[in-house]
Amino acid sequence: MVFKSNLLCKVIGFNHLINNQLYKSKYLTIFKRLGSHSVLALIALIVIGGATRVMEAGLACPDWPLCYGSFLPFNHMNLRVFLEWFHRLDAFLVGILILFKFSLSIIWKNEIPNWLPKTYSLLLFLVIVQGSFGALTVINLLDSYTVTGHLLIAFLLLITTISINQNLENDDIEEPLIWWRFLLFFPLLLTLIQSFIGVRLSSTWSAHICLSFNKQCLILNTHKLFAFPIAFSILLIIATAIYKRSLLNENWKYLSALIFLLFSQIALGVFSLKTNLNEPIFIIGHQLNASLFIAILTTLIFRNPFNKKGLNHSLNSQMVGINS
Repeated sequence: MVFKSNLLCKVIGFNHLINNQLYKSKYLTIFKRLGSHSVLALIALIVIGGATRVMEAGLACPDWPLCYGSFLPFNHMNLRVFLEWFHRLDAFLVGILILFKFSLSIIWKNEIPNWLPKTYSLLLFLVIVQGSFGALTVINLLDSYTVTGHLLIAFLLLITTISINQNLENDDIEEPLIWWRFLLFFPLLLTLIQSFIGVRLSSTWSAHICLSFNKQCLILNTHKLFAFPIAFSILLIIATAIYKRSLLNENWKYLSALIFLLFSQIALGVFSLKTNLNEPIFIIGHQLNASLFIAILTTLIFRNPFNKKGLNHSLNSQMVGINS
C-alpha cells in the first residue's frame, strides 16, 4: 500500500509538472513572439530616427503629435516629411505594442513569472518618457540635449526589451556567470557613451565645423578615441571565449557578429569622415551598426551562455523518480 501511495504521488506530481510547464509555455510563447517583434520595431525606430536626423528632417513636421494638423499630411508629403511622419508612426506602433504586452501581463499575472508585469510597467514608463522627449525635440527646436536623451531612452527601451526576452528564455537559470556578464557590460556601457557623443556630434554640427574650419574638434576627437577601448574590450571578450572553449562553442554566432560589426562600424566611421559627412548612407549605416552592436551585447549579457535543458530535463528527472 505504501509503495502504491508513493507511486501515485509521483505520477500526480509528474502530471502536474507537465500541465504546469505546458500551461506556462502557452503564455510565455506569446510574450516571446511579441518581444521579438518589439526588438525589430525598436531597431527600426532608432535607425529611422537617425535617418531623420541626418536628412535634417527633425522639424519637417512643425507640430506634434500630428503633422501639419493631420495624421497623414498628403498635401505636404516629401522625403523629409515622410521620414519624420514615419518615425512618429513607428514610435506610436511600438508604444501600442508595449502597452498591449503590459495589459496581457496584468490579465495573465497568475500564469506568468511575478517579475514580468513589473518589468513591463518599467517598459511602459520608458515609452511615456520617450514620447515626451519626442515632443520636446519639436517644441525645443531640436535642442542637442533633448535629441541625445531621446536616443538614449530608445537604447534603454531596446536593452530592457531584450533582457525581458532572454529572461523568458532562461527562466530556469539560477546561477548565471556573473564575471562573463560584467565583461560584456563594459563594452555595452562604452558603446552607449560613444552613441551619446555621436549624437552630440551631429546635433551640434561639431563634426562639420571641425572638418570645415578645424574648430570645435573636441567632440569629434573624443568620439574617435572611444573606438579604441571598445575595440579592446571586444577583443578581450573574444580571447576569453577562446580560452574558455565552452563559451566559444555556445556563443560563436553572437561573437562572430560582434567582430563583424566592430570592424564594419570602424569602416563606416572612416568613410563618413572621408566624405565630409555628405553621404547619408554611411551615417545611417553607422547608426544601424550601433543599434545591432548594443542588441547583441545585451543578448549575450542576459542569455544563458550554455545550452539549457529546459522542459525535457525536468520531465526526464521526474521519469527517473517514477521509475525508481
